[in-house]
Amino acid sequence: MSKAAAVAPVPETEEDLPDYNEDEEIATPDATVKKDVKGGHVGMHSAGFRDLMLKPELLRAITECGFEHPSEVQHACIPQANLGSDIICQAKSGMGKTAVFVLSTLQQLVPTEGEVSVLVLCHTRELAFQIKNEFDRFIKFMPTIKTDVFYGGTPIKQDETKLAAGTPNVVVGTPGRILALSTPDASGKARLNLSHVKHFVLDECDRMLDQVDMRKDVQKIFIQTPHKKQVMMFSATLDKALRPTCKKFMHDPMEIYVDDETKLTLHGLQQYYFKLTEQDKNKKLNALLDALEFNQVVIFVKSVNRAKELTKLLVECNFPAIAIHSAMPQDERIQRYQNFKNFQSRILVATDLFGRGIDIERVNIVINYDMPDSSDSYLHRVARAGRFGTKGLAVTFVSSEEDATILSQVQSRFEVQIDALPETIDMTSYMNA
Repeated sequence: MSKAAAVAPVPETEEDLPDYNEDEEIATPDATVKKDVKGGHVGMHSAGFRDLMLKPELLRAITECGFEHPSEVQHACIPQANLGSDIICQAKSGMGKTAVFVLSTLQQLVPTEGEVSVLVLCHTRELAFQIKNEFDRFIKFMPTIKTDVFYGGTPIKQDETKLAAGTPNVVVGTPGRILALSTPDASGKARLNLSHVKHFVLDECDRMLDQVDMRKDVQKIFIQTPHKKQVMMFSATLDKALRPTCKKFMHDPMEIYVDDETKLTLHGLQQYYFKLTEQDKNKKLNALLDALEFNQVVIFVKSVNRAKELTKLLVECNFPAIAIHSAMPQDERIQRYQNFKNFQSRILVATDLFGRGIDIERVNIVINYDMPDSSDSYLHRVARAGRFGTKGLAVTFVSSEEDATILSQVQSRFEVQIDALPETIDMTSYMNA
């Protein structure tokens, strides 16, 4: 295991769980390269998962899930991760970064009764729920391993009851709730003991380390874990200015970056814009939903109120839409997420809460009803369609000069040409056969 550098304690503040809003590849043919691994377009590697020397139980679960070949980021990262190396990985969305830390931690894990060995932190409750389910898929033939997930929006007493019944070996959660559970009470005892953690993972690390309040929570949790542990951080977007902050948590990490930002664009994703007035958005949206063929579609808006109102309008127009946003109770959010993932709903209206990391394989169209506030947010939103190299379509409404500026920034940064929406679109360009 590598030794993680200590991070200085921070002042004691923080509420239980801020409503953290809101996502995953690059390649190297030589997985022994230790630093600054760079690569181009991410695709499927010709090697199989057996070449990664994984446990038979993991290989069996991988086969049952239908995976045949590791993506290039998995091929580059997993061998080094299996050796306990610290890792920073920035790679495009939808190409399998979650499987890197899930498989590599399970490969190394020797479960000990009553001890948390793996801790994964992420910035939203839905993403935490999804990651926990990924662990569960791959431990199907590893029955001694226990997993659990903890996030805010639910009574903390429920979490305390679960922990009293047994300590999971793998814990996934949001920083606020994990900190609340791991901080010792008046008697000096913590409900969640992190003193045996061997693998510390941050998914969407830029979101957690860029926001001061969340970074403080992460630091407080970090210093509760042993000095000697493996630390891995992942994101689809990672500003160069934030990389030194990541390294403060690590010792000599393997670094995998897409230094050419144009590599962050998503091959197979058709991207268009449509100029219109704010008043014409609803009419155009209805026309698109009528005209386009889709498996599932995600419509992004900029606020909770707009999510509520647009969903109501779509239902009145006989489009059976559902909404997910931060103002609804946590149980309802998770239930709606599950319903959408299970294809019980086909149209989802969401805020940027849903803009990162959430992996719904049938989504093939994203509509930006409201323009995102940055090029990063644009990338994360449209990456909900066309994940893992599949086809998809993204349509962005442009209704103001500010919207046009963001669109120009997207095209400039990623060197992508986003054309005006044509009157007709060939279905085969965004629908997989």
